[in-house]
Amino acid sequence: MQDVNTDVLIIGAGPSGSVASAYLHNKGLDIKVVEKSKFPRFVIGESLLPRCMDHFEEVGLLSALKAGGFEIKRGARFLRDDIVCNFDFSKKHTKGWDWTWQVPRADFDNLLVEELIRKGVDISFEHEVVAVDFDETGNSKTEVKDEHGNSYNIHAKFIVDSSGWGRVLPRLLDLDKPSTIPEHSSIFGHVKDINRPEGEEGTLITFDVLSKDTWLWVIPFSNGDTSIGFVGKNEFIDSFEGTTEERLKAMLKESDYYHERFKDAPFLFEPKSIRNYSSAVKQFYGKGFALTGNSAEFLDPVFSSGVTFATESALQASKLISKQLNGETVDWEEDYTNYIKYGVDVFATYVKEWYTGNLQTLFFHRPENPEVKRQICAVLAGYVWDKTNPFVTKHDRLVKTMAHIINMEQEKSESV
Repeated sequence: MQDVNTDVLIIGAGPSGSVASAYLHNKGLDIKVVEKSKFPRFVIGESLLPRCMDHFEEVGLLSALKAGGFEIKRGARFLRDDIVCNFDFSKKHTKGWDWTWQVPRADFDNLLVEELIRKGVDISFEHEVVAVDFDETGNSKTEVKDEHGNSYNIHAKFIVDSSGWGRVLPRLLDLDKPSTIPEHSSIFGHVKDINRPEGEEGTLITFDVLSKDTWLWVIPFSNGDTSIGFVGKNEFIDSFEGTTEERLKAMLKESDYYHERFKDAPFLFEPKSIRNYSSAVKQFYGKGFALTGNSAEFLDPVFSSGVTFATESALQASKLISKQLNGETVDWEEDYTNYIKYGVDVFATYVKEWYTGNLQTLFFHRPENPEVKRQICAVLAGYVWDKTNPFVTKHDRLVKTMAHIINMEQEKSESV
């Protein structure tokens, strides 16, 4: 194959790569997208947050997605014992989208790339990046292998790594570093939801909390299938034996709420497992490249932040790339690293405090505090850059402090 010259090489065609592609294409830049997989393909991350709707709308992809008929997600439900904590996205501190979707990612991502191709974006599937070299100016030469094993080079002025779990540039440039999020693993799959209840109950995304460290997700899709998955410490996941399907079926017995619904539901494929899924990097950008989405940081699936960080970082990086290639001066440290890390740090606090139990104390304490709930709901909707929200600006101490007060009051009442 002949070498390719382009303004921007985008690695990966998932939501992050699609948002970056759409934005840069709209700006008139010449872009080339390489995707290792053949679409449609299975990938996890099926619950979106309202914040990412802003991104799809801004780059002109929203109308194509609306045609997909995906399950509407208007909030999230958390169960523990006999207590239900319901978050309604229309009752949140920050103005913004009140709904989003629950999506089979194979269909969702395929819709995105079909729309990009329709717009004229050049996407090559089953093409894998195997090596990359940057010169002192940030221009790059990337070696790519096509589906037949033939190699060619892509010469680009900038690279966006949206490769997700593939983490192409972190691997090739030694950018990985240990995550500060506790080590957990997950087993998950799709079932034919043959016992789905009628009405709203059958559509709700739910997190069934079995213990401080262990929970089950249930994400119903509009096609009648449902995604189910367990997250727990490695020792919990490892305590079940057999195939991933046998292990997941055995784990379902732990859920009083959902076992009956799913005990006879047939799996649509052999369930998958991811171990120690949290990831981090030494830097978010370098001369001639930027990392977006899971290529940079992945926290935890408990608050469904993955796709939103993917699209937020893709859009922010693309705006800076467009300016830079237009000859403008760009402050990548301030406007990319610091900006993205602010949101990541907010969500990281919520993940960590979920597993300390402090956030669960706030969720399941009764009576509820409506204003606190509105502020937390805005975080759960993905609006983690809204500095009018105390649960954003004081995230590092507010959750902990309020949980401490609740626990003190409870101890006091029990001792009376």
